[in-house]
Amino acid sequence: MGEHKATIEWRRTGEVFTDRKFSRAHRWRFDGGANLLASASPQVVRPPLSDPAGVDPEEAFVASLSSCHMLTFLYLAARQGFVVDEYRDEAVGVLAKNAAGRDAVTLVTLHPAVRFAGDREPSREELEALHHGAHEGCYISSSVTTEVRWEPVALGV
Repeated sequence: MGEHKATIEWRRTGEVFTDRKFSRAHRWRFDGGANLLASASPQVVRPPLSDPAGVDPEEAFVASLSSCHMLTFLYLAARQGFVVDEYRDEAVGVLAKNAAGRDAVTLVTLHPAVRFAGDREPSREELEALHHGAHEGCYISSSVTTEVRWEPVALGV
């Protein structure tokens, strides 16, 4: 299936460094050209040592699980003849102590809201099966020990 690459860049900007009072802001660069500001979470490292405008690793982790679930869901829906017009997820990750007593993202809850088009909408059971299949087929959720839940919600008009 191939390699997936990201380049992470950080430079010291004159801080002492050994006093731990250095900026955690950095860049994420991807092979397709995306270039993002990243930082430690402001919940973990207080500004100004972190940059709240940057994507933090915890947010990126949650986003990657959500994105993978969505992409797999869309594929499965299309394969089963359902037409999806819109998909939105306000995913939430919880940072807590894991079974070993270490800080970890221990739970990610997806809140997928899906709008279907056409005459054929999935039944409640079919929708649940689509989400279950998306979870089972997602490469990212298969790669982590974090509990991942999904709680479908109605998509507002």
